[in-house]
Amino acid sequence: MAGRFLGLFKPISRFLPEVAPPTKKLSFGARLAWTGVVLIIYLVMCEVPLYGIPRPEGGDPFLYLRVIFASRRGTLMELGIQPIVTAGLVLQLLVASKIIECDFTDPEDRALFTAANKFFSILLTSVNAIAYILGGVYGGLSFVNAILVFAQLLVAGIVLILLDEMVQKGWGFGSGISLFILAGVAQTIFWDSFSPMGPVEDGLSHGAIVATAQAIASGNWKALYDRGVYPTLLGLFATIAVFMAVIYMQGMRVEIPITYARFRGFRGRYPISLLYVSNIPVIFSSALFANVYFISQILWSNYNRDGSNFWLNLIGTFETTPRGGLRPSGGLVYYMVAPRSPSEVVGDPLRALAYLIIMVFACGLFAKIWLEIGGLDPATVARQIVDSGLQVPGFRRSYQAVKKLLERYIPTVTILGGILVGLLAALSDFLGVFGSGMGILLAVGIVYQYYQILVRERIEELHPGLAKLIGA
Repeated sequence: MAGRFLGLFKPISRFLPEVAPPTKKLSFGARLAWTGVVLIIYLVMCEVPLYGIPRPEGGDPFLYLRVIFASRRGTLMELGIQPIVTAGLVLQLLVASKIIECDFTDPEDRALFTAANKFFSILLTSVNAIAYILGGVYGGLSFVNAILVFAQLLVAGIVLILLDEMVQKGWGFGSGISLFILAGVAQTIFWDSFSPMGPVEDGLSHGAIVATAQAIASGNWKALYDRGVYPTLLGLFATIAVFMAVIYMQGMRVEIPITYARFRGFRGRYPISLLYVSNIPVIFSSALFANVYFISQILWSNYNRDGSNFWLNLIGTFETTPRGGLRPSGGLVYYMVAPRSPSEVVGDPLRALAYLIIMVFACGLFAKIWLEIGGLDPATVARQIVDSGLQVPGFRRSYQAVKKLLERYIPTVTILGGILVGLLAALSDFLGVFGSGMGILLAVGIVYQYYQILVRERIEELHPGLAKLIGA
C-alpha cells in the first residue's frame, strides 16, 4: 500500500509524459536497433546549439563534471542527466531514511515511485535551467531569449527522460542513463587521445598521442607528464591502468555454493563481487559533488564576488582563470574538486588529501546506503534464495541460516568495495586520467553490465528452454 507521500503522485502520474512498453517482447536485433536509435538521438542533441545564447568563450567551469553527467556545453544537452540522477538520489535517500514509505515489492508503490522520480526530474530540470540563466552562465540574456533558452532546456530534459524510460521499458538494452554516460566517456577518451586540434597554450596539439610525438621531437620532456589541464602520455597510461584495475576488481568475488532442493545434482554458486553495488556509489558521489559545485558557484557569482560573506566563503569561493573560466579557490567546494595533475597534487598536498578522504568516505557511505535500499542486503537476498527453492549445502534450508551466512560477507564486501572505488577514483584524477577517475569507473562498470545483458539476452533468444532453467 502506497505511503502518504507517494500517494500524492497518483493523480499527477496521469499527466506526466510516458513511453508505452512494447506489446510483445522484441527480438534481440530489434532491441539493439532501438538502442542505437536512442544513442543517435542523444548524440544529435549534443551537437545542436542552444538558440539565443552567445557563443561560449573561455574555460568551461563544469568541464570535468560534464563527462560524468553526459552534458555538452552550449547545446541542448547543457544539463545532461544531472537532474535525473539528482532526483533519484534524493528520493532513494528519503526512502532509505524511512521518511518516505515505499515497498518496492509492491507494483503500485514501484509505479508511484517512478512517477515521483519523473516529476522531480522534470522539476529539477526547470530549476537548473533557471539557475543557469539567472546565474549568468550565458551572460546577459534578454527576456525573450531567456524564455527561449529555458524552453529548449526543459524540452530537451523531458526528451532525455523519455529516452531513458524507453530503453528501460524493453525497447532497448540496459539503461539510457548508463548508455549516455558511456557515450560521453568514450568520446572524451578518444578526443583526449587522438585530437590533432591545436596548438594550445603549450604549443602542442590537444591529443596526448599527437602531443607526445611533438614533445619528443622538440625535446619538451615535461609535456609527457605535465601539461596543466591538457592530456598527457602519463594520463594515457594511467587511463589504461585504471581500466585494467577495475576489470580485475570486477572479477574478484566470493562464491557461495548453492543447490536446488527439488532436483538432486543441480549445483551452482551465488557470487558476491568485490564491486557488489556496482558503480552506484560513484554516480551518487558525482551527483553530490556536482550539486555542491553548482550551488556554490551560483551563490558566489550573485552574492559574494567580493568574498565578504563569511558563511558563503565556507561553501566556496572562485577565481577567474587565464582562459576566462572559473575555478574554486577556497571553501568546501575547493576540497571537493580533484587536482588534475601530479604538479597540482605536489603544489597543494592538503587539498589532495582532503579530496581523497571526502571521496573515499562518500563512496563508502553511498555503498552502504544502496545496500539497504537497492534490495541487495543479506535479508532480502536470503529471502530470494529460499523462496526460489535453493539452499546452501551444509546449512538448514531456512531463511535465518542463509541470512547469517550472507551477513558474514555482504556488508564487509560492500563497504570495502565502496572504499576501493573511491580510492581508485581519487588517485586516477591525481594522475590526470582521460574522462576523470569517476568517468572511467562508470564506463568500465557500464561496459561490464552491457556485456552481461547482451549475453543473457542472446542466450534467451537462441535457447528459450535454457533461459527458463536459468530463470528458475
